[in-house]
Amino acid sequence: MKPPLLLWLFAAATGFLLAADSAAPAADATQPTVITSVRGKIVNGEAETLITYDQAVTVTGTNLRITCDHLEVVLVRLGDKSETLSKLDKFKSLVATGHVHIVQGDREASCGHAEILPGEDKIVLTEEPVVTYHDEVNPWVAAGDRITMFKGKREVDVENPRTTLPSVKNLGLDPTKVLPPAATPATKQP
Repeated sequence: MKPPLLLWLFAAATGFLLAADSAAPAADATQPTVITSVRGKIVNGEAETLITYDQAVTVTGTNLRITCDHLEVVLVRLGDKSETLSKLDKFKSLVATGHVHIVQGDREASCGHAEILPGEDKIVLTEEPVVTYHDEVNPWVAAGDRITMFKGKREVDVENPRTTLPSVKNLGLDPTKVLPPAATPATKQP
């Protein structure tokens, strides 16, 4: 069964509108941003365009994949604001909610709420966020109340952190090297 023409036009227009973020450096503009879902809605305001997506939302782009239940995308508008499809300059924000899962390079995150802020080069995770770094030898996990990840940095800020790291080698007594019992001091008899 073919999707209705209106749904196809909406998907094509949305993909075209979201394909480029002119604020990003040219080196980052290697893959268009594509968003798919079951339902979507576009609302044009004076300075911004709000696009909402519901059910089985998937975002793919350069070094980024997001899945969630609901997504709100805010884009900055340029040119003639009275046009239905005026020129869009850049992403202002993407707010994902419900079963959020993000894969970005060697790190993976899950949470209930994520704010992707391209202009600030950061992602803010709340509602039981967990970030896993897939190190070649020993992956590690960071959890907390709020996790902020920064683009292009190996830096993560975590409020009330709970971190699982690789094990520390045994720094205790070697059981194969048994020491003789310590001599007990002589007690004086009264």
